[in-house]
Amino acid sequence: MNQIEKTGELTSSRFTVRDFTELVKIGIVNSNTITAFTGMWLAFQLNGISFIQNVDVIFFTIVGSALIVAASGAFNNVIDRDIDGIMERTKNRPTMTGKISGKRALMVALVLGVVGTIMLFMTTWQAGVLGVIGVFLYVVVYSLYAKRKLVSNTVIGSFSGAVPPLIGWFAVEPTFSIVPIMLFLVMFCWQPPHFYAIAIKRKEEYAAAGIPMLPVVKGIERTKKSMFFWVILLTVLPFFMFDLGLVYVILATLLNIGWLALSIYGFKMDDSIKWAKWMFVYSLNYMTILFVAMVVISIFL
Repeated sequence: MNQIEKTGELTSSRFTVRDFTELVKIGIVNSNTITAFTGMWLAFQLNGISFIQNVDVIFFTIVGSALIVAASGAFNNVIDRDIDGIMERTKNRPTMTGKISGKRALMVALVLGVVGTIMLFMTTWQAGVLGVIGVFLYVVVYSLYAKRKLVSNTVIGSFSGAVPPLIGWFAVEPTFSIVPIMLFLVMFCWQPPHFYAIAIKRKEEYAAAGIPMLPVVKGIERTKKSMFFWVILLTVLPFFMFDLGLVYVILATLLNIGWLALSIYGFKMDDSIKWAKWMFVYSLNYMTILFVAMVVISIFL
């Protein structure tokens, strides 16, 4: 394979919807938009602000959040062209297959980022600033530097991933309170065990690409200990969220106990790859259930 093919610079006129969704990492867009919606919804519900009378805020918040996350994903694909071809999970991205050039991907990222940021500033300036901070942390701090240089890359990347619920909250109620702080911390603490599970499964690929993920540098057993630590931190957070009611605190605690038990089981299980798959699946269901529960339970407060 020549260097042009390695960096995905060959382009095809057939740039499909699927290519676009892969470029912007649609799964990450969807999950982050859900957390942004949750932050916005709770701001409406807990502060007695009319949801129906703020349709414009809802539209600008949801679409703006989705666009800046999509922009971040596209920027990341442009930056990672030198390593994506080495890894099985990323070698078929459109920037690698030649469906879209780096230049075109960069243009898409810039347009999405600018439009999304403008939309967030049309809610509150605080939400707009948070959007800019989130993109900067993910693209510049994480993608350009931490991911390639630091074993703490996953923790550093978690800062940007925890910003969307703050954007949602501050688009409606631009003041700090315990709920948005806890939403940020839930997202921040959830990400290391989630992404470390992926890193364990893809340890050899990350090693080949020269990415200093924790399992590559410190080993799988050390990674298990770190995952256990972050899950322990998550178990504490529900007890600061009684604003969402006792039902939420109980549900979140049960989910945390389940994840804690699975984390402990990892120290006894010989098949670490299989265990990492279980941890990954649990983390996805954990986040979905938790954030949907926040929305549903808040209706009855």
